[in-house]
Amino acid sequence: VQLQASGGGLVQRGGSLSLSCESSGLSLNKYAMGWFHQAPGKEREVVSCISSRDGETTYADSVKGRFAISRDFAKNSVYLQMNSLKPEDTGVYYCGTPRRCDWPPDYWGRGTQVTVSS
Repeated sequence: VQLQASGGGLVQRGGSLSLSCESSGLSLNKYAMGWFHQAPGKEREVVSCISSRDGETTYADSVKGRFAISRDFAKNSVYLQMNSLKPEDTGVYYCGTPRRCDWPPDYWGRGTQVTVSS
Protein backbone atom coordinates (compact mmCIF):
# COMPACT_ATOMS: atom_id res chain seq x y z
CA VAL A 1 0.00 0.00 0.00
CA GLN A 2 1.32 3.42 -0.95
CA LEU A 3 -0.07 6.86 -0.40
CA GLN A 4 1.64 9.69 -2.21
CA ALA A 5 0.79 13.23 -1.12
CA SER A 6 1.71 16.23 -3.21
CA GLY A 7 0.86 19.87 -3.76
CA GLY A 8 2.49 21.53 -0.81
CA GLY A 9 4.59 24.65 -1.09
CA LEU A 10 5.17 28.17 0.09
CA VAL A 11 2.30 30.63 -0.06
CA GLN A 12 1.48 34.01 1.45
CA ARG A 13 -1.23 34.57 4.00
CA GLY A 14 -4.60 34.47 2.29
CA GLY A 15 -3.35 32.32 -0.55
CA SER A 16 -4.49 28.90 -1.69
CA LEU A 17 -3.01 25.48 -2.23
CA SER A 18 -4.44 22.24 -3.47
CA LEU A 19 -3.14 18.98 -2.05
CA SER A 20 -3.51 15.60 -3.69
CA CYS A 21 -3.05 12.11 -2.36
CA GLU A 22 -3.00 9.15 -4.68
CA SER A 23 -3.21 5.65 -3.30
CA SER A 24 -2.16 2.33 -4.73
CA GLY A 25 -2.60 -1.18 -3.49
CA LEU A 26 -5.71 -0.30 -1.57
CA SER A 27 -9.42 -0.66 -2.23
CA LEU A 28 -10.60 2.82 -1.33
CA ASN A 29 -14.25 1.89 -1.32
CA LYS A 30 -13.53 0.22 2.01
CA TYR A 31 -11.70 3.14 3.54
CA ALA A 32 -12.35 6.70 4.49
CA MET A 33 -9.62 9.15 3.54
CA GLY A 34 -8.35 11.94 5.65
CA TRP A 35 -5.88 14.78 5.80
CA PHE A 36 -3.83 15.42 8.89
CA HIS A 37 -1.71 18.38 9.90
CA GLN A 38 1.42 18.37 11.99
CA ALA A 39 2.62 21.80 12.95
CA PRO A 40 6.25 22.23 14.04
CA GLY A 41 6.70 20.85 17.54
CA LYS A 42 3.11 19.67 17.80
CA GLU A 43 1.23 16.43 17.44
CA ARG A 44 -0.45 15.36 14.25
CA GLU A 45 -4.12 16.35 14.12
CA VAL A 46 -6.95 15.54 11.79
CA VAL A 47 -7.88 18.34 9.43
CA SER A 48 -10.57 16.73 7.37
CA CYS A 49 -11.97 13.35 6.47
CA ILE A 50 -14.34 11.94 3.88
CA SER A 51 -16.18 8.68 4.39
CA SER A 52 -16.14 5.82 1.93
CA ARG A 53 -19.85 5.03 1.99
CA ASP A 54 -21.73 8.26 1.60
CA GLY A 55 -19.05 10.87 1.11
CA GLU A 56 -19.82 12.55 4.41
CA THR A 57 -17.13 15.07 5.26
CA THR A 58 -15.79 16.34 8.56
CA TYR A 59 -13.54 19.29 9.27
CA ALA A 60 -11.54 20.60 12.18
CA ASP A 61 -13.06 23.82 13.50
CA SER A 62 -9.91 25.71 12.55
CA VAL A 63 -10.40 25.02 8.83
CA LYS A 64 -14.17 25.05 8.42
CA GLY A 65 -15.18 27.34 5.61
CA ARG A 66 -11.63 27.51 4.27
CA PHE A 67 -10.72 23.94 3.33
CA ALA A 68 -12.62 21.45 1.21
CA ILE A 69 -11.96 17.74 0.89
CA SER A 70 -13.00 15.62 -2.06
CA ARG A 71 -12.20 12.20 -3.47
CA ASP A 72 -12.12 10.48 -6.83
CA PHE A 73 -12.66 6.75 -6.62
CA ALA A 74 -11.66 6.25 -10.25
CA LYS A 75 -8.27 7.83 -9.54
CA ASN A 76 -7.92 6.37 -6.04
CA SER A 77 -7.26 9.87 -4.87
CA VAL A 78 -8.28 12.40 -2.27
CA TYR A 79 -7.82 16.13 -2.52
CA LEU A 80 -7.71 19.05 -0.11
CA GLN A 81 -8.40 22.53 -1.40
CA MET A 82 -7.00 25.03 1.07
CA ASN A 83 -8.09 28.64 0.80
CA SER A 84 -7.53 31.72 2.92
CA LEU A 85 -4.41 30.15 4.34
CA LYS A 86 -3.02 31.38 7.62
CA PRO A 87 0.48 31.12 9.11
CA GLU A 88 -0.87 28.64 11.65
CA ASP A 89 -1.71 26.29 8.78
CA THR A 90 2.02 25.80 8.31
CA GLY A 91 3.27 22.27 8.77
CA VAL A 92 3.39 18.88 7.16
CA TYR A 93 0.16 17.52 5.75
CA TYR A 94 -0.35 13.79 5.63
CA CYS A 95 -3.04 11.75 4.01
CA GLY A 96 -4.26 8.67 5.77
CA THR A 97 -6.81 5.92 5.30
CA PRO A 98 -8.88 5.01 8.33
CA ARG A 99 -11.70 2.51 8.12
CA ARG A 100 -13.89 5.22 9.55
CA CYS A 101 -13.29 8.90 10.02
CA ASP A 102 -13.34 8.57 13.80
CA TRP A 103 -10.67 5.88 13.73
CA PRO A 104 -6.92 6.30 13.30
CA PRO A 105 -5.58 5.55 9.83
CA ASP A 106 -4.38 2.09 8.90
CA TYR A 107 -2.04 3.61 6.36
CA TRP A 108 -0.17 6.91 6.07
CA GLY A 109 1.37 8.84 3.22
CA ARG A 110 4.75 10.55 3.56
CA GLY A 111 3.44 14.05 3.88
CA THR A 112 3.85 17.29 2.03
CA GLN A 113 5.14 20.56 3.50
CA VAL A 114 2.93 23.63 3.54
CA THR A 115 4.42 26.94 4.59
CA VAL A 116 2.29 30.05 4.92
CA SER A 117 4.21 33.27 5.30
CA SER A 118 2.83 36.31 7.03
